[in-house]
Amino acid sequence: MASLQSPKKRVILLMIDTLMDSALQAALNSGNVPAFQFFMESGCYYPNVVSPFPTMSVNVDSTLLTGVYCDKHNVPGLVWYNQKEKRIVNYGSHVRELYKLGLKQSMEDVFFNLNHVHLNQQHKTIHQILHNEGLKTSSINALLYKGNHPTVLKTPFLLSKITGMERRMEVGSPELFSYGAFQWLNPVKKYASSWRKYGFNDKFSANEMGYLIKQNKLPNFTIVYFPDLDQSVHKNGRTDIKGIQKVDKQLQKILNQYSSWEEALTNNIWIISGDNGQSWISGNKKEALIDLRDLLSSYKIVKLKNGVTSQDEIVLGVNERMTFIYSLDNQKAPLQEIAKILKNDDRIDVIAIRNGKTITVTSGLHEGSLQFYPDGEFVDEYEQNWFLEGNTEILNLSITNKKVTYGDYPDALARLYSSFFSHEGEYLIVSAKPGYEFIGEGSPTHVGGASHGGLHKEDSLVSLIVSGTTSMPKHLRIIDYKNWILSMMVNCNNQ
Repeated sequence: MASLQSPKKRVILLMIDTLMDSALQAALNSGNVPAFQFFMESGCYYPNVVSPFPTMSVNVDSTLLTGVYCDKHNVPGLVWYNQKEKRIVNYGSHVRELYKLGLKQSMEDVFFNLNHVHLNQQHKTIHQILHNEGLKTSSINALLYKGNHPTVLKTPFLLSKITGMERRMEVGSPELFSYGAFQWLNPVKKYASSWRKYGFNDKFSANEMGYLIKQNKLPNFTIVYFPDLDQSVHKNGRTDIKGIQKVDKQLQKILNQYSSWEEALTNNIWIISGDNGQSWISGNKKEALIDLRDLLSSYKIVKLKNGVTSQDEIVLGVNERMTFIYSLDNQKAPLQEIAKILKNDDRIDVIAIRNGKTITVTSGLHEGSLQFYPDGEFVDEYEQNWFLEGNTEILNLSITNKKVTYGDYPDALARLYSSFFSHEGEYLIVSAKPGYEFIGEGSPTHVGGASHGGLHKEDSLVSLIVSGTTSMPKHLRIIDYKNWILSMMVNCNNQ
């Protein structure tokens, strides 16, 4: 890459959790989202950007910042089994599970280990690259924030008291850094909205962004994370309008910091993106919830409170609509046998296992199997080469003259393959058909609403709005954002 220059136009990335076309179009039709409408009318809209897999925010944001899938950045998902430490890592699925696993360890995983231990330090983030080139960046409320600037996070007193976390943590962050009640930018409004989810909410994010604009402190690159829509869609479903309208009000606050909304476009490139989608979940509780403890009751499953014991045979890493199923002893709990059991459940549409570099996929919906691995004669729409053999219907692949086109599972081969090399261990990967989600011992449930994590396009496709430039990513995938953003830091003087 050419040496980065200090650009006239700043790049602002607003990451809105679960921003997807179905809800956005419903909100636009309601006529009550003027900020979204302004950005869309003044720029370009792309409704089908592909999210990494598993479609969970920590994995998505790791890919966004590093520009690689989880086989290289090494953050597998929200919940996974750390074979080296013989423990389940959970970045925040539900307080029930965090409590059983130990609050202190769970909080350390979320607020420190995620960025400074688990994220592969060999793959530099956007913040680190721009810092090394002498450009300033900021991060507001993004859980993934790794940068080069030494910062001390101050754990809120009550949270420290409850969990046993240290009051001070030395981290590497962007130069301008806001992280809920742990770290803030606005000295006047430091307590504004910080009581709700310790500041990890949309209002806090908008207040901090507004402060940077008002004080003329916007750096070359800014990322702002808006988390609230995720919970609204979980509860109300894929066409939730109220959640979008609430986000729009926060976007209006940001735009109102300028003398006019048009002025906001003068020296800024605005990127508004979702991180993952959500799939609908049936309102029939008994049908909607795939209880892996029942399906795999013939095996001894690790109890969260007890940790891994010598008697245990399998570990469940439940990521809502996707699950890692680990065998602790392949003699007592062969993955092939577990896969056969799961194939009897037609709510499970993807069951995958690895043997060396070969991934074999079966399904509760289709007969036969599909084998694939990289560097074969088939070329997909993202210019990736694959060896393919078997029933391509399992992953809804269309093949014409060795050209692979994806259907219900966007970029399925690369996304699924990367998950099998994201961390150590012997495991299956399973993904649920739309309408259903997995549960384990203390998993959150979203009956009658929506959920994510899975490989399906409902979980995987997000919206992207770009204003202030005609530039776009090489491919409409979040993995392509990093190179796109860095290229604009070189060229945006000419946009």
